[in-house]
Amino acid sequence: QVQPVESGGGLVQAGGSLKLSCAASGNRFSVTTMGWYHQAPGKQREVVAAISAGRITYYANSVKGRFTISRDNGKNMIYLQMNSLNPEDTGVYYCNALKYENSWFPVGSWGQGTQVTVSS
Repeated sequence: QVQPVESGGGLVQAGGSLKLSCAASGNRFSVTTMGWYHQAPGKQREVVAAISAGRITYYANSVKGRFTISRDNGKNMIYLQMNSLNPEDTGVYYCNALKYENSWFPVGSWGQGTQVTVSS
């Protein structure tokens, strides 16, 4: 129930790269599926990437081939390497623990998020 802390966002030009980090907490981190949400202004949050305890990954079609999610269980960290960014990637990125029951659902606490702005 402790808020995760996201970092690494910033302003980049289209085609650029950025790496986001999320410092999570909890004794069950290593056995929990974690993911990244993207929220564009005025839109609902949607999962763009997820990674299971066994490091099975999921990517939304919109980011597949461009983003890579990873985790470091020893540090309770997850990362999102974002390449070939486009203006549609602009928004706030949040990390959270996830469960999948026909769709993704957040099961942890929300942090402040980190802002990513991609200029055209």
